[in-house]
Amino acid sequence: MTQTWNVRSLKTALDERGGTELSARVLEGADPVLLVTMRDQGDLEIFVSLSDQQIAASVLLWPVDEQADRHAFNEFLLKAQKLVPLSNFGISTVGERDYYELFGELATSSSIDDILIELRTLAFNAIEAASDLRTEFTA
Repeated sequence: MTQTWNVRSLKTALDERGGTELSARVLEGADPVLLVTMRDQGDLEIFVSLSDQQIAASVLLWPVDEQADRHAFNEFLLKAQKLVPLSNFGISTVGERDYYELFGELATSSSIDDILIELRTLAFNAIEAASDLRTEFTA
């Protein structure tokens, strides 16, 4: 039988399988989401939302308005997109401010092992992007 996740069942599985590597808590709202803190990656926070068919995980990187030469940076991201495994770049609005974000998706029928791989890879890619890409495109 294939497991289909919801926010609470995924939290329980992450608590059981994540060990000391991560912690997860439910953020209540109209559509509850998980806030997964990746302890082994400097307490990086990953937001995980679930729909009927998809698990989406995302990390906010930095405000768009702080990026020097946004046009060149955005063009680079679109061209380099294929080089970042299991992750995609986007722009998300939080409050009234746009942020670069890194995100990945999986099916709600994905195994807990695949979900953990996605979270680890997303965290690694976000740290790499924040350290390498941001400094490469600063003024």
